[in-house]
Amino acid sequence: MRGEEAKAAGEALLRRLRRLLVRAASAKGSDRKQLLALIDDIETTRRGLLERRAEVEGEMRQATVRTTAIGAYLRNSQVQRGKRHN
Repeated sequence: MRGEEAKAAGEALLRRLRRLLVRAASAKGSDRKQLLALIDDIETTRRGLLERRAEVEGEMRQATVRTTAIGAYLRNSQVQRGKRHN
């Protein structure tokens, strides 16, 4: 369940970034306040995406460790079975 919530949060950040890109494309260079607000919103979204990326990297690292451990356990159990039958 946590993975689904995290995925939804990441998708929301990407949708927000797309909306901000549309806003940036239509922004007028002479409206300083609007540009500053836009830069702030983009930076906030960027930080959120970087945090989400770090979470995903951690999850991938954890999955790799688990996969390695499962493989080692499997190899060990096969060796043990082979010794019993000899």
